[in-house]
Order: sequence, then C-alpha cells, then structure tokens
Amino acid sequence: MAPSNSSAQPAVWEAQSPQLAGFAPDLSSRLDALIGDKRIWNVHGVVVARGGKLVLERYFDGTDWARGRSLGTVVFGPDTLHDLRSVSKSIVGLLYGVALAEGKVPPPEAPLLAAFPAYRDLAADPARAKWTVHHALTMTMGTDWDELSVPYSDPTNSEIEMDGASDRYRYVLGRPVVFEPGTRWVYSGGATALLGRMITQGTGKSLHAFARETLFDPLGMGPSEWLTDARGDEFAASGLRLRPRDLARIGQLVLQGGEVDGRQIVLREWIARATRLYVSCDEVRRYGYQWYMGDMTFSVTSGPRWNRNRLERYQGAYGNGGQRLWVFPGLDLVVAVTAGNYDTPDQWVPSLRVLREAVLASVL
Repeated sequence: MAPSNSSAQPAVWEAQSPQLAGFAPDLSSRLDALIGDKRIWNVHGVVVARGGKLVLERYFDGTDWARGRSLGTVVFGPDTLHDLRSVSKSIVGLLYGVALAEGKVPPPEAPLLAAFPAYRDLAADPARAKWTVHHALTMTMGTDWDELSVPYSDPTNSEIEMDGASDRYRYVLGRPVVFEPGTRWVYSGGATALLGRMITQGTGKSLHAFARETLFDPLGMGPSEWLTDARGDEFAASGLRLRPRDLARIGQLVLQGGEVDGRQIVLREWIARATRLYVSCDEVRRYGYQWYMGDMTFSVTSGPRWNRNRLERYQGAYGNGGQRLWVFPGLDLVVAVTAGNYDTPDQWVPSLRVLREAVLASVL
C-alpha cells in the first residue's frame, strides 16, 4: 500500500531550546555519548516534546524492515516513515474511542460476540458468552494465545497463525478459553484485530481511512501507511507506519486529554478510560485500553536535583524492535523513539537507555 498524503499541509511544531524547556543544555550530547559508547544501537529516531513544544529531534542511519520486508540501510530523516509494529495497537485503542463517540461501535460493556453475528455458534460456550468488548480492549479474553514466548519467525506464533488463517476473526474468537475472562492479561494481537474489525464494520471505512479522517488529519500529521495482507485487510495490531514526529503528536494528544488547538479530537473521557489501570501485565507494567502504564524511577544528573532519584508515572505504547512512545503527565513530556532491533531479546534496551540516560537524566 502506498503512503497516504493528507490534502492539508502537515502542522508546524514550534521548537524550543532544551534550556528553556527545563532540560540541561547537553541533552543532545548525552544521546551522542550513548551512541559513541555503544550503549545504544540501531536507533533510528528520537523526538522529545515538552510543554507542547519540540525540544529534540534527531535521526540516524540504520538497517530497517517494513513488517518483514528488508529495506536495507535507510538514511532516516523527519519525513521518513517507520514501522510502529505494536504501537499500532494503542492507535487502534484511540480510534475505537472516536468511533464509539460517533455511535459506530458498541460500548465496552456490550457483549463481544454480538458484534460478530457470523460466529454465533461460538456463543454456545459459556466462557465465550461472558466476553464483552472490554475484554478485547484490555486483552483479558482469557484465550490460549502465545506471541511472547514464540518468535514471530515461527509459524506457530499465535499472531502469525492468525494472519495466515482463512478467517482471522474466527481464528481469534475460536481459541480455547483457558482463564476466566477479565482475570488475567495475555498479550494478544488477536484482541486488537477484533477491535479493528469492529471499527471498519461500524464506519464502513478502512482502518487507515478512518484514522486519516478523524485522527491524523485533524492533528496535522504527514504521510502515513497501514500495511495490509494479501486480501487487503489491514494488520490492525502491527501494520501502521508513521513519521516519528507524528508518533510524538499522538503522545501529545494523549497528554492533553484528547484536545489539540481547542479541538476535542478524542473525548477526554475516553483518554481517561484508555489510560486507567484495569489489569497488571507484570511486576512493572499495567494495562488500560491498549495502552500501558507504570511508574518510572530515574536518576537526575543535572541541575539542582543532581544525583537525586525521581519517580514519575507514565503512559506508553510499545512495539517490536524498540518502537516506544512515552507520555509523562507530571513532566509535561512526550518521548518517541524508533529503532530497528526487531525480534531480538534485548530490543528494549536501547530505547529505554535513550529515555532514562539521555532524556530523563537531563530534566532540571
């Protein structure tokens, strides 16, 4: 699918120096030091915004892929699209809220299978009959699903099996229920695929077209792309490609409660629901409606708070390869990182070091 361009010019994001934004002046140099010391690798883009203004925007060359298709070495810049992988899930979570406000999709409390009448036979299972849309939004359907312990290169990975199924939605809804719905978080691109399907059924538009019309264009975002399978169905859970600065715009939207320039693009109530704790993922992360949350402790190594630890709450969107979007309401801060470390066990390390050792350590 070719990238989609808005008819409107991309919005200009006012820039501000790190010092005026409350950072140490060596913010960018800290990033260079991480690269020079080889503490981070194959990071492609870093965008930092604070107080609604662009504070840092850096791009680097590196090897990249477009959902399994090699792009070779790419010279990244402000207009280069990048795979978001599972950050796409969080965008779908926002789009569901927009569609709900338009009356195009069922509310979280509605029975899930009622939105899929072609699979009424599955509702005979008492466990499936308990499903609501809320269970898909929070990934608590309780089905047998494994994307984390099996690599995406393995055809037995649940998302890969879903993408190869003749009917991906029956595949997702037909998985065995092994936990009581609502009691346990199980990472599932299948849950997001169901949300994407409800959006496209309810709006009569492709996921990408609906995103452009209701979210991307109102935010003044540049070109975008949503990859599809051979049948033309979008990979709701992992197919979105955006410019890193536009990913940061999504974070800014969440930070501002769904409002930008006086326009309520996503209802404030939905932003609150999407970023509310419903279930724990592990000892560190919690989950809302397709968004992560947590508390981050970090060391400040600049200014009057030098060598002191701080604790800040964040909301986040994560994707394979090191794609990250962090929103820190208490710091009025948004950080977006794109990288090409797909399918490696330490893929999270470079992006987290950018955040902790360059950005947060520079907060005055």
